[in-house]
Amino acid sequence: MTGLVVPPGQGRKLITRAQEVTFKVTKADGSSASIFEVVVPPGFDVGAHVHHQSQEFFYVLEGQLDLMAFEPVTRSEDSWHDWESTGGDRVVRAGEGSCMFVPPGTPHAFRNATDAPARMLFQSSPSPDHEHYFEEIVEIFSAGKSVDPEAVERMRRRYDVSQITPLRYEPPAPRASRPTTKQGA
Repeated sequence: MTGLVVPPGQGRKLITRAQEVTFKVTKADGSSASIFEVVVPPGFDVGAHVHHQSQEFFYVLEGQLDLMAFEPVTRSEDSWHDWESTGGDRVVRAGEGSCMFVPPGTPHAFRNATDAPARMLFQSSPSPDHEHYFEEIVEIFSAGKSVDPEAVERMRRRYDVSQITPLRYEPPAPRASRPTTKQGA
């Protein structure tokens, strides 16, 4: 029996305007869980959602992400950023070394509200559901200039994703360059 060693930067990459996902361990490798390295750009918000069969684990490798994994007192349909649980849990700004475990049936979300990319290790089980999900989202994001929200919703339903708040990707506006001035003269 053999294991698997994946060097840094290696693995199958799927890149969209909104994410870069590198497959690290998959069903094809004999794993019951799929493991990915994900680069989350500034302005990406996966939106609050629930998986009824799947469980997930997120580990922040670099940067900061806002993380939430609880049932809120009140579910709003527009944004999860101010949610609070009956026990007082709130959204957490999580830095390097932070992790989030999400059992089935738990509303959860992540977003990058900073101006720098974040990188996380993401595990989902059972495999290969999220492997197929990422493959399909690349197709949807590549289909045109704008993303078809109905196509995303249909795909998410097929992969045990009940969306509560919208997925959003609103990159920060580019910083205006400052004019240079000559000193002296």
